[in-house]
Amino acid sequence: MSLHPYLYLASQSPRRAQLLDQLGVAHELLLPDDNEDAERLEAERPGERPEDYVLRVTRAKLVAARERLARRAWPQAPVLCSDTTVALGLRILGKPADAEQARQTLALLSGRTHQVFTAVAVHDGRRTRVALSRSTVQFAALPPEVIDAYVASGEPFGKAGAYAVQSALAGWIAQIKGSYSGIMGLPLYETTQLLRQARLRMALTPS
Repeated sequence: MSLHPYLYLASQSPRRAQLLDQLGVAHELLLPDDNEDAERLEAERPGERPEDYVLRVTRAKLVAARERLARRAWPQAPVLCSDTTVALGLRILGKPADAEQARQTLALLSGRTHQVFTAVAVHDGRRTRVALSRSTVQFAALPPEVIDAYVASGEPFGKAGAYAVQSALAGWIAQIKGSYSGIMGLPLYETTQLLRQARLRMALTPS
């Protein structure tokens, strides 16, 4: 059976696109239509554990992406979806709605250790495969002026936990355990295993 030459990436995250580029995976964006309520898929459910939440959201995004592909009648190819959430204990820290919420989130993370969960789902035309990455991140104490400067930079917006691990705030991360790429938004080890099973062509795929 021949390898798939490319996949559809159903994500607006430039970081996920960059990470797929790192693996040598050709991809095309499969973004939501204007009338799709993408944010609705990320709504939390009372009492939901962070890992259950991120797996549910990722699967829901994949279903929506496959429906979108069928609607558009584009050529068939594997579809990849991913979602990342930050959790302090059982509390899910999503994307901040405004500057004040970003400050509050960063103040919560200051001097503490939190978890980052990233789920990946790939549908190859026949079956869906899902993987989950778990990592821990420990922040040093963040002075108020550092939080204010980071919020003013605009970096926290659109990011779970109000920060990006590859941003200037990395200088205040004391320790990471787990997958750096998973914290960025696409765990490369887990993704590679899923793409191998889905028979995707990658840079290091044997000829």
